[in-house]
Amino acid sequence: MSGLEPFRERLDRVDEQITQLLGERFEICREVAHYKREHDVPMMQPERVSKVRARYLARGAEVNLPAEFIAELFEVMIAATCKLEDELIDAAAAAQERSRHASRGHGPRGHESRT
Repeated sequence: MSGLEPFRERLDRVDEQITQLLGERFEICREVAHYKREHDVPMMQPERVSKVRARYLARGAEVNLPAEFIAELFEVMIAATCKLEDELIDAAAAAQERSRHASRGHGPRGHESRT
């Protein structure tokens, strides 16, 4: 089995790079979510998704990846990043609402504070 070790080591390095790049992509999506929230930009941008999907399929074909694989990978990634953006935008909106509510003298349950 030691004859496979060099291949496994290369795969491990590539897997590490993939993980790092996905982490970077998700971090950028977090920044995008904050921007969208601050500027009232709708979370879903269908034309952007279509453009990115086409680019993924083309790039996948350029490096001889099966079209079905790259399409499924894209769908999983977009679903996960859209979910992340939704959650961050919703959390920011909820926090903003709580802050507005608290600044009007309401306690955490929506009752007047007793001071």
